[in-house]
Amino acid sequence: MASLSLVGLNVSARRKSVQSRNAAVERRNLITVCRFSVKTLIDRSCFETIDDSSPEFNNFAAILEQILSHRLKGQITWFGYESPRSFWDYIRVACRKVSHNCICSIENMENVNSSRAKGRAWIRVALMEKHLSEYISAALRDFKTTRRFYEDGAIVLGEEANMLAGMLLGLNAIDFSFCLKGEGLDGNFPAVIDYTPYLKFTQSSDSISSDEEELRTLGSSGSESSTPENIGPPFIMDENSWYNKCKRVEQKYRLTLEQKGYLEELVRLRETQLAESVSQNKLLLQRIEDMDLAHKMEKEQLEYIIVELQDQLTVLKNNDLRSRQELTTHLTNQWPSPGALDINAVALDTLLYRKHSQQWDEKSFQSLDQLSAEVSLSQTSLDPGKEDTPSLLGLCGSLTSVASYKSLTSLKSSEYLASPTAEMTSPGLTPS
Repeated sequence: MASLSLVGLNVSARRKSVQSRNAAVERRNLITVCRFSVKTLIDRSCFETIDDSSPEFNNFAAILEQILSHRLKGQITWFGYESPRSFWDYIRVACRKVSHNCICSIENMENVNSSRAKGRAWIRVALMEKHLSEYISAALRDFKTTRRFYEDGAIVLGEEANMLAGMLLGLNAIDFSFCLKGEGLDGNFPAVIDYTPYLKFTQSSDSISSDEEELRTLGSSGSESSTPENIGPPFIMDENSWYNKCKRVEQKYRLTLEQKGYLEELVRLRETQLAESVSQNKLLLQRIEDMDLAHKMEKEQLEYIIVELQDQLTVLKNNDLRSRQELTTHLTNQWPSPGALDINAVALDTLLYRKHSQQWDEKSFQSLDQLSAEVSLSQTSLDPGKEDTPSLLGLCGSLTSVASYKSLTSLKSSEYLASPTAEMTSPGLTPS
């Protein structure tokens, strides 16, 4: 039993190794053929316009379709069955973030219905827009979406995917012209790659020399005697060998020239991207400097406003303190002193005494204004700092002779204030 299990493990391991080797060879073949097709397209574009009738383009489109469809997962339906899926389903989701993309335009095309036909239309539109490499790069950067659509071992999930975007970059130098209503958009038939343009066998110099020796041996053995006519074929073979060597050198030269042109185009593109990045960096730095300057100015303005508000607050506090002091002084000065109260009391006693003695006379006071003037004159005459005038001595006598006077509280009572008010408002006191 143990031997059977070991045999089973060896068989499964051998099977996995064979599968991995086949997948690696398949990926390598497709990438190599794609590189050859890009070079042939670049060569052909130097002599004629690339359109749908060009066999080089048809072969390239078939290769790119095979690469994008390599190990593509199927779509699981509601019933658990797996239906086939086209690479357009992956491109439609992964290339949404590309600026100014043509996804919506392809979706709205009337004459293109199937998913495979839409994918082929997208390849042609991307080539005419010179954005095919940009689309592929953006799709490969979305690794989460790529992992969701492809199985393990796919080209777009391996290291070959990075080479694919670089190879397609050289196609930006070609002006393509396609008709999106042609037969190439028919999605009913799968694309088939033609490998014959790339399967060229070249003999090595050692192999050519061995063939010449074999021909010389066969020629010498077939003739009975060596004649000058038998010397001809070796010289002809030598000329053919030199011609083949020249062809190989020329082919290597052309291949090197193509690689040089491709690298120059790549360098120009990188220089353009670097110049754009430098300009954007300068703009960002200038914007940062402007923002710093504006921030400093706003900070200075806020500091100035804070200082000004503090000064205004200090002035308001000083004014409030000064107003409080003035109000306190005014209230203190308006409050009557004890001496003034005594003087006012004497003046009112005098007036009340004159009223009580029935000395109100129409001739004495012609109006109430004269009465108020008399009261003020009496208050002035009662000032302790002045001497008594002779005009008042006859009316009420010396003020110093008054022994006592009533207080201010007694003056406010109704006993003394009721009769003068009635008397003053009576018709007999109105001036004539």
